[in-house]
Amino acid sequence: MTSDETWGPYPLILAGAVFGVLAIFWFDPEWGAFALGSVMLVAAALRFAGYGGQLAVRSRRTDMIVLGLMGSGLVTASLFMEFGDVLKPMVLDLFG
Repeated sequence: MTSDETWGPYPLILAGAVFGVLAIFWFDPEWGAFALGSVMLVAAALRFAGYGGQLAVRSRRTDMIVLGLMGSGLVTASLFMEFGDVLKPMVLDLFG
């Protein structure tokens, strides 16, 4: 088995994603979305580091961009859901 045929750390990423989705539905949507976004950012970093294995069906650049944007969006959205009353005026002052 070559290094391209190994799974690498992706079972841990899958377990983290399942935990994040279950946390969204059963516990707290804010922290579940934060956990899911964080797992996606870790997956983007691992893909940047060269891990691909069985899941590398797209280019590395595509994976990094999509996972990074989706993870950043989920983390940002979860922070606004949790701390929106504090963050919203700061962002409005920054762009206003």
